[in-house]
Amino acid sequence: MKIYFILTLIFLTNHCKDTTSSSTALSNNLRNTVNPQKLINATGNTLATRFNPPLGYKRRKLPPASFGYFLRNLPLKPIGSKVMYYNGSFKKANVYEAVVDMEISNENLQQCADAVMRLRGEYLYAKKAYHEISFRLTNGFRMDYSEWIKGNRLAVEGNHTYWRMKSSPSNTYQDFRRYLEVVFAYASTISLSQSLKSKNLGELQIGDVFIQAGSPGHAVIVVDVAENDKGKKMFLLAQSYMPAQETQILRNFNDKNISPWYSGDIADKLFTPEWTFMSSHLKTW
Repeated sequence: MKIYFILTLIFLTNHCKDTTSSSTALSNNLRNTVNPQKLINATGNTLATRFNPPLGYKRRKLPPASFGYFLRNLPLKPIGSKVMYYNGSFKKANVYEAVVDMEISNENLQQCADAVMRLRGEYLYAKKAYHEISFRLTNGFRMDYSEWIKGNRLAVEGNHTYWRMKSSPSNTYQDFRRYLEVVFAYASTISLSQSLKSKNLGELQIGDVFIQAGSPGHAVIVVDVAENDKGKKMFLLAQSYMPAQETQILRNFNDKNISPWYSGDIADKLFTPEWTFMSSHLKTW
């Protein structure tokens, strides 16, 4: 189904600047290090079964219907798999420990903020919460999936954006993916950041997002959390990047003894392999 947009309306988009080559040396050193805590289970095919919590930490039980449970049980490609770009080539920098087993299209669309929205959208679609699937575009328009499944499609006239009946009603997964591709084309870290709520680092939970809005900007999502008896936390991060690529579980170059886990005891900054966030960049849905 073709979707027509009038070009007089300019949507602001942002991209994650690709700096992967700068991390290659550090990554190679980390790959050759034997982790004494046995944090990685090579046979695990989900995030929860692939990565063991650091010593003294454990995962809290989560309701099966929760976003956190969905993220913790993301399917992973076999250990050693490479991140694939939208065009079929592979990412050279080994800044990741695992690759999420979730297809991407052959369009250069699913970048950083898009991967975050993809995970949120997939979760809501799986639980048939169609009315909750809604993402803001960079011009402020809310693109509700509940309208899309009625057969409505995005239409633009000058600076006016609205829904127009274009097709038959459908809530198939294939049509859901078409909806997401349109969202990816016209949303950004700027619009996603405006949709999220600020949060204190001490309250960090699975599903929270570190996001810096801008052009370029970047976003990573917390996909698992483990705690010790004193309430201290460790967490795992996932991202996509530019150009569009598969979602990946990031390594931690700050402390190879706990990688890919990150310590919740960060001060003002969170250093990830391809971006540095401030603790104030933490947001939630």
